[in-house]
Amino acid sequence: MNRPSERARLLALPAAPDSLAAWMLRYLEAMQIQHQSATGLRVRRSRLAHFNAWCSEYDIARPSEVTHELMTRFQRHVYFYRKANGEPLVLGSQIETLRAVQAWFRWLVRHGHLASNPAADLELPRLRGQYALRDPLTIAEVEAVLAIPDLAEPYGLRDRVILELFYATGIRRQELANLAIRDIEPARGCLHVRQGKGRKDRFIPVGERALAWLAKYQSDARPQLLSDPAETRLFLNTQGLPLSINALSWRIRNYLDRAGVTKTGACHLFRHTMATAMLDNGADIRHVQEMLGHSLIVTTQRYTHVSIARLKAVHTATHPGAKLERRGDVDDPDVAD
Repeated sequence: MNRPSERARLLALPAAPDSLAAWMLRYLEAMQIQHQSATGLRVRRSRLAHFNAWCSEYDIARPSEVTHELMTRFQRHVYFYRKANGEPLVLGSQIETLRAVQAWFRWLVRHGHLASNPAADLELPRLRGQYALRDPLTIAEVEAVLAIPDLAEPYGLRDRVILELFYATGIRRQELANLAIRDIEPARGCLHVRQGKGRKDRFIPVGERALAWLAKYQSDARPQLLSDPAETRLFLNTQGLPLSINALSWRIRNYLDRAGVTKTGACHLFRHTMATAMLDNGADIRHVQEMLGHSLIVTTQRYTHVSIARLKAVHTATHPGAKLERRGDVDDPDVAD
């Protein structure tokens, strides 16, 4: 099966006007005109390229040639598909691939380019039980990771600020990569996320420590990384270009590894840690929801789950058997014979 780069190349090649690839490109252009996010478009393009490459192996050239039976076979292919490292696609990626193809066919039908949607009746698997509770970082682990970057180097100071911001705000990696200088508002103690997930804006409070590191980065490190005076992005790589999200993930995971942290995740691990820490210390879940930028509170509950610290505090305060009865200076549990 074609690998991701080959699949993307196939979609980019010149194609007949009524071919799968031609209609996919028209669809992606329509989504761009509707102001879909660049990240969302990139993901859709990748999923559709996968389907296009698979169809090309079976000499299926036009949307009208795709049947429900063929879509069932594609679903089976997605299930058994293996990446270059031999690992299968996670269930979420399988579902998103099938949904992307369904959405494309739905667009074709809605605009009169196809009589019916061959993917409409696919029975997609559910993500039941997929969101296992992920252990957040402890305070000691956070501080160990924060101590790793080399502050004598401009990129080291930059990375320390990035880690501080992830921990302080729970911001998404794409949102952090998109931050411009104007988005930091020290006087108000917050940062402005513009066009975050769902193309929504929001303000997030930033603690004094993170703001102090930000100020140091902007005065001492960013000028050394800057190559184009017109560049407005806050965080730059060593070539003076905006950081990519893949580079962010790689660098954060590298710091976690060097600090001896074996917990799963990279940038998102700090997001989970921030939310859990706020809940542990009494924050209302709706305030955490606002900081994380979730439209639905159930999403926040999935990210943060029920804080064990708060649950233990409630148990201690309300359960009659939660505490030992103390007699004098010695704990003397009253155990029934």
